[in-house]
Amino acid sequence: MTEEKKNRVNVKIYYEEYAMCGTATPDYLKRLAQYVDDKMQQIGEANKRLGTSKVAVLTAVNLADELFRARKRLRELESRLNKKNAK
Repeated sequence: MTEEKKNRVNVKIYYEEYAMCGTATPDYLKRLAQYVDDKMQQIGEANKRLGTSKVAVLTAVNLADELFRARKRLRELESRLNKKNAK
């Protein structure tokens, strides 16, 4: 059994330092962290009275919305492709 190499990177998300660990490349892990940080910064700037935990929850809800919309779009495209290939 081969074990995938774990990469570890230090990142900053919404003013806090985190150590991220995963099998993805360090660059990918950093890009993920930057994306989350950008989203949290946007929400924090728009809602200056919110604490960090509420900013994090709103960010999670926004990211879940992005994911659901992307999945829906993927299903629609797959359906169109399947219909086209069935002809």
